[in-house]
Amino acid sequence: MSERTNPITPQGFASLRVEYEQLFAVERPKVVEIVSWAAGNGDRSENGDYIYGRQRLREIDRRLGKLSRQMKFAKVIDPSNQGDRSRVFFGATVTLADEDDNHRFVTIVGDDEADATAARIGWNSPLAKALRGARIGDLRTVQLPGGPKEWEIVGIDYPSPS
Repeated sequence: MSERTNPITPQGFASLRVEYEQLFAVERPKVVEIVSWAAGNGDRSENGDYIYGRQRLREIDRRLGKLSRQMKFAKVIDPSNQGDRSRVFFGATVTLADEDDNHRFVTIVGDDEADATAARIGWNSPLAKALRGARIGDLRTVQLPGGPKEWEIVGIDYPSPS
């Protein structure tokens, strides 16, 4: 499996780093301490603290590995530095209108920080791919599970430069 560079906002990268640091520096040492204490209590086959602790340690180590890979391949892009604000690129908040003039707002972020409930869509999602490079007034069709859906780009916004 080949890894690819993954764009991410500065805030998204900071979130990954905070989670990594919390797991590595705080949670993992606590679990190691519990497992060590439980191992010293004799029979490990029926020792719930030992069994749960080892299981939790594996979960933490898997998550740390995933976070490490995500940070390694992340390319931090600050959307406030976008030069061409007339087109849809990474970090844009796009206002879309469907054929019934229902408006929808989406912000294009890195795949690792996508959150549909917050209208943050991943860079490689079908909608984000369809919107890339679009200008206000352009029409874009996205293939959805229920069939194709056409959207008009009615607004493009980027964060203000710091």
